Amino acid sequence: MKKESLFENKAYKPLADRMRPATFERFFGQKDIVGEGKLLRQIIEKDALSSIILWGPPGTGKTTLALIIAGLTKSHFEEFSAVTSGMPDLRQKVKEAKARRELSGQRTVLFVDEIHRFNKAQQDGFLPHIENGTIILIGATTENPGFEINSAVMSRSKLFELKPLEDEDIESILKQTLKDKKDGLGELGLKMNKDAVDMLVKYANGDARVALNSLEMASKGDIAGGKITAADIKQVLNKRFVSAYKGGQNHYDLISAFIKSMRGSNPNAAVYWLARMIEGGEDPKFIARRMIAFASENIGNAAPMAMVLATSCFTAVTQIGLPECKLNLSQTAIFLASAPKSNACYLAINEAQRDVREEKFSGVPKHLANAPTKFDKSQGKAKDYKYPHDYPNNFVTQDYLPPELARKKYYRPTENGSEGEIKRRLDKLKHQK
Repeated sequence: MKKESLFENKAYKPLADRMRPATFERFFGQKDIVGEGKLLRQIIEKDALSSIILWGPPGTGKTTLALIIAGLTKSHFEEFSAVTSGMPDLRQKVKEAKARRELSGQRTVLFVDEIHRFNKAQQDGFLPHIENGTIILIGATTENPGFEINSAVMSRSKLFELKPLEDEDIESILKQTLKDKKDGLGELGLKMNKDAVDMLVKYANGDARVALNSLEMASKGDIAGGKITAADIKQVLNKRFVSAYKGGQNHYDLISAFIKSMRGSNPNAAVYWLARMIEGGEDPKFIARRMIAFASENIGNAAPMAMVLATSCFTAVTQIGLPECKLNLSQTAIFLASAPKSNACYLAINEAQRDVREEKFSGVPKHLANAPTKFDKSQGKAKDYKYPHDYPNNFVTQDYLPPELARKKYYRPTENGSEGEIKRRLDKLKHQK
């Protein structure tokens, strides 16, 4: 079976690649899906694999699981990268798989790394070959399959979500690497003190590749007494990039957490999620646009200045950019989180639109219609319209909705903030004769 091309031996291989486990016994993390007795482990060990999608952030074991499958499966194993290969390459792989199946009956497992790089039309090319058994697809992606993977492919595959590794998993990987004389750093006789381990584990943030790459770089420095210290680790650490996986699941999860924190009137959480998005390289204009929408949807007339501030924030962000605009974003997020809340405006327009789509419409009542010409007036337009400014308190009772919706009430103001004043005013007018 073909397994060498995925992880070819070279004169030099990065530590992270050398330490990639080939068996479950050396695999750390993802116990929910590959622990003893778990479904994915069972179907791999029994060589009963069907098409699967492995979804998770970098450094969580997607490619490693492909390697383990390559080692355990009796099928022919082929790897394929959507980054470096195109559809002609895929067609050739499928052609070879079809010939292999016809000649020997052997199945082909096709590992497609970064499968989301294929657009949804291109992903359609997998479907007939999955259905007729020519290939068993293993797709790996860092992006949300719900957004990036063709629904037809998804319906024919089992989805497994991989989580960032736990701190203890990263720590175990580091300790194993320092002991391993064949593939790790064991021959160097290095040790790490606890502070160094803790610093590296925290920096890795659940990504085994980041941890091992950093350890490898630190091991090449001048290590006093053969013990790697926190100071040694600190020298090799760059500013941690907290990826927002723009366009992917984490992108939407982060903005969701941000919005829900503001909606829940928690300015501390709102600022935290804002900071995480800024550190992850999120477009500040995207954040500002979402705050404009939030201001009307979740605050509305409870604090009318919310939308004004949010709109001004977008202008400021556009004009000055990062890093200074983080202050505008922070000020606005804190205000929106701290402001009184109301979704009455949001509910009102949604309900009105629903009635526009579903209810009968007899036309604009004649007393509300425009009558710019004598002909219009002869048709009764604008007749009997009562001009509110001619009445006490600039208000007069008359019908403004179509007859079939005359009793409909869309806007239901709350008692919160300025909307409470609006509610009291409308209630007072309602009882005015």
